[in-house]
Parts: sequence; structure tokens; C-alpha cells
Amino acid sequence: MRALAKASQFVSSTFALWVVLFAALSFFLPSGFTWIAPYIVPLLGIIMFGMGLTLSKKDFQEVFKRPKDVVIGVGAQFVLMPILAFLLVNILPVSPEIAVGVILVGCCPGGTSSNVMTYLSKGDTALSVAVTSVSTLLAPFLTPFLIWVFASQWLSVSASDLFISIVKVVLVPILLGLVVKAVLKEKVEAGVKALPLVSVVSIVAIVGAVVSVNQAQIAQTGAVIFAIVFLHNILGYAAGYGLGKLFRMKAPQKRAIAIEVGMQNSGLGASLAAVHFSPLAAVPSAIFSVWHNISGPIIATIFRKQQEKKETKAENFHKSA
Repeated sequence: MRALAKASQFVSSTFALWVVLFAALSFFLPSGFTWIAPYIVPLLGIIMFGMGLTLSKKDFQEVFKRPKDVVIGVGAQFVLMPILAFLLVNILPVSPEIAVGVILVGCCPGGTSSNVMTYLSKGDTALSVAVTSVSTLLAPFLTPFLIWVFASQWLSVSASDLFISIVKVVLVPILLGLVVKAVLKEKVEAGVKALPLVSVVSIVAIVGAVVSVNQAQIAQTGAVIFAIVFLHNILGYAAGYGLGKLFRMKAPQKRAIAIEVGMQNSGLGASLAAVHFSPLAAVPSAIFSVWHNISGPIIATIFRKQQEKKETKAENFHKSA
């Protein structure tokens, strides 16, 4: 079990590398990954089940300790990101399928990797986990509604069908994970150490499947999609940080909100697009998954260095005082 835990830790710490590597492999060797496409939804369910196993009372207590901060984070996630996505697909020329795909990922809750990036940035990890948990649990209700509001002008959107899908692939697995953890208690802890490995393999498989199925379309329109995804992600970081500043949050909270808003649950976006729209609509989610696992460590490093500089200045000041 120790060897498995170590392998899990290594794969988790090099997550971005694996996503980029397998995205490239699936693009150049699509036939080796197309068979995964029918398993996108079950793979996401596995990720959400793992999330349920890792949640604790402490995560939800944080919501009641700091409701204002959590509401700001969740509100920014479900207001700013869909609006940014809508504006970008109206400014840049894209097909209806791509427009819906971009809006779809913009309407998704935060991704669990945002918690890791917040920790690495020396941000408020407890706040990040609380915002991710609340936004994920609200996703069955808010995500279908927001997709219907912003995307129905391009393609037919059934909010009720989306609601049922999200309940099946997000809410049910998370609740099942919580139940298993409550029943087995300490026995679950050993297995939890291997969860990062399972999550990384599942996300990499989802990205590989989406890229392989849409290889030809990505070759044609990949640059435009990447430009939109890049702008959406960077503007999300900036908007989240700006909002934290507006509400006079401390630096760790501002970093947490910035990362939480900028990073989306692209696995959910890919699975919803593949089931309810078209394989092409899943491409923005796949590219987002690749890109935010590059931008996340970059923004975390920038934030961490800022914090380290402040700490060094404070230490020098106390020494000289």
C-alpha cells in the first residue's frame, strides 16, 4: 500500500505532464484512444466518488464559519465564468457546437485540482475546498439553468436532461462516497491515499478520448478554441482575484478565489457535451483540461513567490527593528 501511495503522490505532483503527454499522444495516434469514449461518464463518476470519500465535516463547517467568503467564491464561479464564456464566443468566430462547448465548461463548478493549486500557492486551502464542495453540490441545479440561459440560442438545450445527467454523474457518486466513508470510517483512509492516482488516470483518459474522437476538427479549429480557452481561464483568474480585492480579502483568500474561479471541472463539461450535444462540443473542455493544468502550476508559483517575498521582507524588517 505504501508503494501505491507513493506512486499516487508522484503521479499527482506531475499531473500536468501526464495530461499534456496523453493529449498529444491521442492527437497523433487517435485510434489508440477512441475506444475510451463510451466510458467518459463512468470515469467522471469514479472521480466524483473519490471526491465524496475525501470530504469531511470540517469542509462543510468552513461554509458556516465564513459564509461571506464562500458565497463570493461560488457566486463568482457561477456568474463571472458563464458571462465571460458567452462574451468570448460572441466576439471570436466559432461554430455553434464550439460556442455551446465553451459556455458549457464556463457553467461548470470548480475543479478539484484548484484545491491543490491553492495549497501550492500558499492560499487559503480550506476556503478553496469549501467553495469547490458547495459549487459541485449546487451544479445539478445551477449548471443546467445557466447552459439553457446562455447556450440555447445556438443549440437546443434540455435543462431537465442536463439536471438528471449531473445528478447521476456528480451528486449520486459524491453522496455514495460520503456514505461509504461514514460506514467504513478508518478503513477508507488507506484507500484514499490511492485516490489521486485514480483521479489522474480517469481525467487523462477523458482528455485522451475527447481529443482522439475530434482529432480532425481540432487540427482545423484548435488555434481558435485554444485562444478562447486561454482567455477564459486567464480572465477567470484575474476576475476572481479582483473580486477578492474588491471585498478586501486577505492575500491567501484572494489567491484561493482567483484559482477557484479560473479552474473549471472540465471533466464534467466533456461528459455533458458528449452525451447531450456532440463530440465537437466536448473539445473546449478537453483543451481546458490540458491548459488549466499548465496555467494552474504557473499561477500557483507566481502567487507563492509573492508570498515568500512578503515573508522575507517581514523577517528582514523584524531583524532590523
